[in-house]
Parts: sequence; C-alpha cells; structure tokens
Amino acid sequence: MQLRYNYRAYPDATQRRALASAFGCARVVWNDCLRDRKEAHAAGLPYVKSAELSRLRITQAKQTAERAWLADVSAVVLQQSLRDLDTAYKNFFDSARGERQGRTVGPPRYKSKKDTRQSVRLNTNAFSLKDNGTVYVAKIGDLKVKWSRRLPAAPTSLTVTKDSCGRYFLSFVLDTDPDILPEVDTDTGVDLGLSAFAVLSDGRKIDSPRFLRRAEKKLKRLQRDLSRKAKGSKNRAKARIKVARQHAKVADRRRDFHHKASTQIIRDNQAVYVEDLAVSGLGRTRLAKSVHDAGWSAFVGMLEYKAVKHGRTFAKVGRAFPSSQVCSACGFRDGPKPLHVREWTCGACGTVHDRDHNAACNVLVEGRRVAAGRAETLNASWSAGQTRAKVPAQRGEAGSPRKGRTTQAGIPGL
Repeated sequence: MQLRYNYRAYPDATQRRALASAFGCARVVWNDCLRDRKEAHAAGLPYVKSAELSRLRITQAKQTAERAWLADVSAVVLQQSLRDLDTAYKNFFDSARGERQGRTVGPPRYKSKKDTRQSVRLNTNAFSLKDNGTVYVAKIGDLKVKWSRRLPAAPTSLTVTKDSCGRYFLSFVLDTDPDILPEVDTDTGVDLGLSAFAVLSDGRKIDSPRFLRRAEKKLKRLQRDLSRKAKGSKNRAKARIKVARQHAKVADRRRDFHHKASTQIIRDNQAVYVEDLAVSGLGRTRLAKSVHDAGWSAFVGMLEYKAVKHGRTFAKVGRAFPSSQVCSACGFRDGPKPLHVREWTCGACGTVHDRDHNAACNVLVEGRRVAAGRAETLNASWSAGQTRAKVPAQRGEAGSPRKGRTTQAGIPGL
C-alpha cells in the first residue's frame, strides 16, 4: 500500500528564491502545454501527444530567448508538470466516459502566479536523503527538515509545497507493507454528528471540538483588518498572511484531532462501520459552517486507510439507511424525527433511546450485514491483507491539481 508522510521544511533565502523559480517554471510548462491542446481541440486537430509537447515546450523552449530561464530548474520538475497534466486529462476523459467513480471531473484549467499555494513534484532522480538529516533537491540544495518520525521505506516521489501562509512542506510517497495489529473481539458502529462529533455503539461519545467556531472571534477581527487595506498594497499582503495563518492553525488542529480519534477507534476495534453521509449536500444547508468545521469526510477517509494499514475491517452503510428511525431494541421503524429531538421512546417496545447512540447501534448491525455481503455491495472496504487490493496514499497528490534510486530509507540518528 502507499502512504504519504509530510514534514515541515525550512529553506533559507536562496533556496526560497530557487523554489519560487521552480514553481513558476512548472506553472509555465503546464499552461503552455494546456494551451497547445486547447488550440488543437478548437481547430479540430488530433490530441497532442506528450512526447510532442515535451519536445516543443521543454526541450526546444529552453533554446529560445523567451523561455531560456526554463534551464535554471531541474528538468524533472518540468517533466513531472507535463505528467500531471496528462493525469488531469485522463481523469477528465474517464469521468466523461463514466469510468471514474465519484464527482464529475472537469477539464484542466490554467494555473495563476497569484495562487497562494504552489507546488512541484519530483521523482527519485531529483532528490535524495542525506546522512545529516537534510533532503537534497536538484538545483535547490540541501533543505533543512523537521523530522517528526522515521520514514519506514524508501520514498518513490517527493512533492515540495508552499501553502497560503508561506510555510514549506515536503510530502514523501512510499510503498510499504501493512502494519497488521493483533486481532481484537470488538467491533463498533460510528454515528457522526454536530452536537457530539462521533457516538460509538458501545456508548462512548467523542465531543466536537469546534475549532473554527472557537477561532471565529479572532478571524473576524483579522478579516476586518484585511478588508480595510488598499488592494495591491504591502499592508494588504501582510494582513492576508495573518488571516491565512489563523486558518492554517484551525486546519492543523482539526487534522490532529482527526488523526488521534481515528487511530484510537481503529486500534480498539476489529471492524468499524460508519454511515456514508452526503457531506456535499449538507454543506449547502444552514448548517454548512458546522458541517465543514466537523470535517467528516476527512475523518472517514482516515478511518478507511488506517483500517487497510492495520488489517481492520471497514465498511460504509448506505446513506439511505434510516439509522435514526429504527429502534435498535426491537427493530420497529418509528418514522423520521426533526433534529431537535435528541431522545425518543419506541412506540412498539417502549424503550427510551438516545438518538445518536441508537443510530450508532443500528449502523453496527447494518454494517455487519453489509460486510457479510461485501461481494454484492460497493460499500464494503476490507483490509489489504484480506483483499490484496492496492490502496492509494491517504491524501491527494500535492503536485496534481486534478484528482512515482538510490534513496535511503529513514533518517540516521532519529
């Protein structure tokens, strides 16, 4: 299976300028190649092949006065930008033909130098891990990295990213074997909500931290200061970075909470079942801010890939399943209930239910049924040790806006 490991990098002033040049060159190659394909399509010409684009927009472009500065960065950066464009087109074509699951993917778009997030992707020919703990990147130099843990295997690709608040990150993708945990006798159903972030079928509740709500007061002040700055001024750029840093703190805290909660659930249970919520639809209701603050989709994604990593069973219960309407004691369907009803009494057996705990128990029962019939359903997702299925890295490739030898494994001395 593939895993992704992210680390904070601290380039010096010279390296930051070199990285800015690499970001710009990768963006120019992307836009030039995309323009050629769009013009060919508008003129009714065949699809321009990658080999032709590589020759025209990379090899020959370096010999012209207008694009001579493309030679200042590693050729791997330019080639990977073209490969990312190919991937974006493939995703678009597969989605148009109905061969790609999930949301409909649109055609690739041009990149702008005003984008606050920039990235480049490298293969093993353009980076290596040094014994002193630095990471060498071709034509960038040795980057200082804050290693939080050792890499378990040799990475196959590296993405260097600059986020909206000016931080730099190194994202390594590597192939590794699943870390199978000892089997346990428990399984659980998880009901996600807003009053409590998650309620397990054993009665345990995980409180919702509401990171965005807690930061709203400071965000409101920073956003007000930003709106008062003149557009294009240096003070406006400084104010924008302050807002971006505050949003980054909220996102980091939420991600850390998701990782800790998902890891604990996976370690404590042999099988985990969760309801497949329509998050995109709920994000268009009056509860949109609270829904996005909870981050259910990211949390469920963590549960899924960690179940694969540790040999656990994971399954999604269909969103049409009436988990809040069925009595978990007798199975009587008592009908829909408004959100303000947190407790209700079953009309058949008289059992008093907590709404969320009852839903979690129903998700557990339905999840067992779904997992038992996993050959006939698309909701079941079993561990790699059981299905031997390839599982992608848990986060989107930073160098691809559309949804990889001699490299040492690990950092000596850690």
